[in-house]
Amino acid sequence: MSFKAILAFEDGSVFYGKGFGKEKYDVGELVFNTSMTGYQEIMTDPSYKKQIVTFTHPHIGNTGINEEDNESKTVHASGMVVKNFCEKPSNWRSKITLGEFLEKNKVIGISDVDTREITSALREKGAMNCCIASLSVISEKEAIAKAKEFQGLKGMDLAKVVSTDTEYNWNEGVWPDNSKSNNEYSVIAYDYGIKENILRLLSEHIGPVKVVNAKTPFDEIIKQNPKGIFLSNGPGDPEPCDYAIENIKKFLEKKIPIFGICLGHQLLALAGGARTYKMKFGHHGANHPVQDMISKDVFITSQNHGFAVDESTLPKNIKVTHISLFDKSLQGIEFVDRPAFSFQGHPEASPGPQEIQILFEKFSSMIKDYAKA
Repeated sequence: MSFKAILAFEDGSVFYGKGFGKEKYDVGELVFNTSMTGYQEIMTDPSYKKQIVTFTHPHIGNTGINEEDNESKTVHASGMVVKNFCEKPSNWRSKITLGEFLEKNKVIGISDVDTREITSALREKGAMNCCIASLSVISEKEAIAKAKEFQGLKGMDLAKVVSTDTEYNWNEGVWPDNSKSNNEYSVIAYDYGIKENILRLLSEHIGPVKVVNAKTPFDEIIKQNPKGIFLSNGPGDPEPCDYAIENIKKFLEKKIPIFGICLGHQLLALAGGARTYKMKFGHHGANHPVQDMISKDVFITSQNHGFAVDESTLPKNIKVTHISLFDKSLQGIEFVDRPAFSFQGHPEASPGPQEIQILFEKFSSMIKDYAKA
């Protein structure tokens, strides 16, 4: 059942539409995502914590929700904004509708709004604080006030909020074959908001992985004699994550192989002495062209980040490996004196092409070399 809903911006502008999912209100940073598929993965990606996602693709919900494609155990986005919401999906893998899924996870959505106009506003003004609400729960005036009260993601450490409370072992390969490596290296994955398909690819290329809380101390990990450290994706501003940055500095000193993705990429750069900055509206979507600066190959990638590493602040021992062909922002780095590298995009997301998954092969080779030494 739909209900009257509102999208209220911090600047006082409002959009009215039909609500679906949970009849409630929530606040967050409003961003737009250009992906044509994958709304289930996007909504369950912990990197979207405290964000409301506007989908530029006009039809959302067509394929329903299945049991295999979640990137975590729950929906992390604060809400979703769509033009046309499909209430009756048609797909052989579908088990429930998107509306039922959002209601089950207590998340609100709004449809029948002009997503092109919203996207144009975000491109011009940048990501904005917003309140998405049912008008049965909150008034227009109250919704605008809630949007203005939201502090924004700058300075907000969300990695520790979404991280696992207890460590666990992962040994499941990629769907549908669930193929996995027979190697038995001790590899630690720091969970700053890790996506399950990242774990599947680590399992496929490297073997079993132990996933630990974002704040797990260096001393506790080093006792396990790890052969590799993985730094996961995650939400929020990387700079307040001082606990992670200090840990990474110590792992760099030990010259243990390190691979970082998204937030993990930013944290690795900060540990190496670089700086990060808040982007105007970030990169959220699929089919983003990224160039390898060494081979000059261009990869089509999936992206989700609102912060980036400032290339001009990189120290001499860190080289640029990848850049975005959209805006020339930094997409990859590698240490010249340490076995450590990282990538800003999501090489596990497979927006169509899968070539960028060679980064997992690279990490596997580094671990094997380190284990032999």
